[in-house]
Amino acid sequence: MQELARLGAKVRLDGDTAYVDGVDKLTGAPVMATDLRASVSLVIGALAAEGQTTISRVYHLDRGFEALETKLSRCGAQVERVSG
Repeated sequence: MQELARLGAKVRLDGDTAYVDGVDKLTGAPVMATDLRASVSLVIGALAAEGQTTISRVYHLDRGFEALETKLSRCGAQVERVSG
């Protein structure tokens, strides 16, 4: 939730429930993936955001999605994997 908030998402936790309030726009930011599901959420948020988002620790994505950046690029997304 904290990493999505870096993009401008308004998410509030109450026990085991997450409340998400719509926002006018998300803005790109550096974020860190913590597990597979969170990683996918960050990718979706990044695709919807204005500006550039850098997602670190993408090895979580590799466990569940083979060549995700290639597949997203074929759909018109501007995605690049960089070594660091």
